[in-house]
Amino acid sequence: MQHNSDTISEIAPECAPVVGAWVEGSERPELNVVDIGFIPLTDCASVVMAHLLGFDQKYGVRFNLIKEPSWAVVRDKLVAGDLHAAQALYGLVYGVHMGIGGPRKNMALLMTLSHNGQAISLSNELRDKKVSNGTALARLIAKRERCYTFAQTFPTGTHAMWLYYWLAAHGIHPFQDIKTIVVPPPQMVSNMRIGNMDGACMGEPWNQRLIADNIGFTVATSQSIWPDHPEKVLAASADFVARYPRTARATICAILEASRWIDASPLNRSKTAEAIAAKAYVNTDTDVIRSRMIGQYENGLGKRWTDAHAMRFYNDGQVNYPYLSDGMWFLTQHRRWGMLKGEIDYLGIARQINQIDLYRQAAEIAKVPLPTSPMRSATLMDGVVWNGENPQAYLEQFKIRA
Repeated sequence: MQHNSDTISEIAPECAPVVGAWVEGSERPELNVVDIGFIPLTDCASVVMAHLLGFDQKYGVRFNLIKEPSWAVVRDKLVAGDLHAAQALYGLVYGVHMGIGGPRKNMALLMTLSHNGQAISLSNELRDKKVSNGTALARLIAKRERCYTFAQTFPTGTHAMWLYYWLAAHGIHPFQDIKTIVVPPPQMVSNMRIGNMDGACMGEPWNQRLIADNIGFTVATSQSIWPDHPEKVLAASADFVARYPRTARATICAILEASRWIDASPLNRSKTAEAIAAKAYVNTDTDVIRSRMIGQYENGLGKRWTDAHAMRFYNDGQVNYPYLSDGMWFLTQHRRWGMLKGEIDYLGIARQINQIDLYRQAAEIAKVPLPTSPMRSATLMDGVVWNGENPQAYLEQFKIRA
């Protein structure tokens, strides 16, 4: 996808590309063009803006951005080598590496692209049945009046894990008490409109689009499940990183710069919303993207608030570091729901996938702060603490599991 050179000056006059800043001699990227897949979601922003603001050129590459229709297509193209890299669901990368949810291939997680900013939405039919929270939903499902259907976007992905975790925290077994289906993000609104599902977990701006179109409402944000949770990542195959390490590093550098620019001010976020709303990217109204991107939420039931854990792209580099504990958490949930069998080396697998050393090199070049540890701690909605120290003990404390 091409962009007019005027776009850069229109979005951010101070960010005209500095071509060739760190592309000389033996450090020059092996490739001139990097094919990067993305899904039309708000959190594709840092990948798109790295291109529109010319940060890719600054590091000696040009992003060829390719809009994909579903996460399954992203997976298949990464496995086949038809994409060099892609915006991807965290759990998708781990699922492919572990051979669950599709073909197996050794994968590389180059950086985290975003934290927070997803949601679980319910249909207006459930609103009319006086369901406005998880407790009321559990009571309705327990009546067994009919089978309720919930959608997520990919079997091993983040939306599936947020949905299952939230349901289980309210006593609803996601594989026994309801039916779950897979629906690509851009198709969520139309599927709920025609009644194919009663609820879904998806990325923005599609939860806000449901409210704007008076189709559904937000019952929970993903950040209410896990504040500052990892969400989308920059994924590639391990083969790509081994063959083109300098290209991979330059790509990380460019997206780090874009991430920092987006989070630098509310104005930059607003400009980003306007840019990615275009038909070539998310293809929706700017206001539908902007509201939640700047942290202004409504739930469709009359409640409005400023979310302290809205979508973040940088946060002084805390967003982008590929924490090992983040990847390990997804492995615990894949085991919890029966996708992985037997004992696994949680830390060893995370070290294989998450490219800590490559990311550190890129962060130092782009002057992005690094955390003191590759592990971090979080308290989830049910009060359970995750820190990566004892994954098996963490897993065993869940009463609802496969």
